[in-house]
Amino acid sequence: MSAAERQVREDLAAAYRLVALYGMDDSIYTHISARVPGTDDQFLINPFGMLFRDITASSLVKIDLQGRLVEPSAWDVNPAGFTIHSAVHAARHDAVCVLHTHTVAGVAVSSLAGGLAPCNQWALQFHQRVAYHDYEGIALNRAERERLVADLGPEHRAMILRNHGLVTLGRSVAEAFILMHNLERACRVQVAVQSTGQPTYPVPEEVCELTAQQYASGDTNRLASQPTDPYAREWRALLQRLAPPTTAAYRD
Repeated sequence: MSAAERQVREDLAAAYRLVALYGMDDSIYTHISARVPGTDDQFLINPFGMLFRDITASSLVKIDLQGRLVEPSAWDVNPAGFTIHSAVHAARHDAVCVLHTHTVAGVAVSSLAGGLAPCNQWALQFHQRVAYHDYEGIALNRAERERLVADLGPEHRAMILRNHGLVTLGRSVAEAFILMHNLERACRVQVAVQSTGQPTYPVPEEVCELTAQQYASGDTNRLASQPTDPYAREWRALLQRLAPPTTAAYRD
């Protein structure tokens, strides 16, 4: 195993555990995948049946875009997870990591006709930058992949699956997780605001767009030692939530 693959495995296992820690998991369902470094047709995904809190770097399953095992594993993978993740990895080679959740807040917003509203700072990160895909039933039909990637388009890094849940794409595992964390909190705030029955205080369109651009630039969050990665600072901090002995466990 290359050092690059080992690092991706450790980051992916950490993302699974962080999703569980932040309450964004759904029993053994939903999934996070990461492209195997140096390949266009292989990715790592969770063993179907293992809780997110228990996933380790070595337990991840390596498959190709046809769903075939690349390396022996005692586990299989979630068929719906394969449909969604193989579609994105095949079409978007910029997507190192693809993260999908079914949270109460995310599913609630995905079920609203208006979708995500520009009603809070977290939501403004995704202003005019989130795609939507209509619900077609549990994603077991591989023919849906073509429609899903068409709706996703070539640039979006967030997608709302109508009546279903949320998806984020990252050029790193860190980016995919941080985008999902922010999208999830945006949905939670929206549900909380709408539950009051009070009107939302409007944000001017020019301020919505400015905020989205500020998030996209990453200029307020870069490390001097890693000027091209605005997610490194927060990712390092998030990994501290997986404090010893848990930190050592996900790297196994």
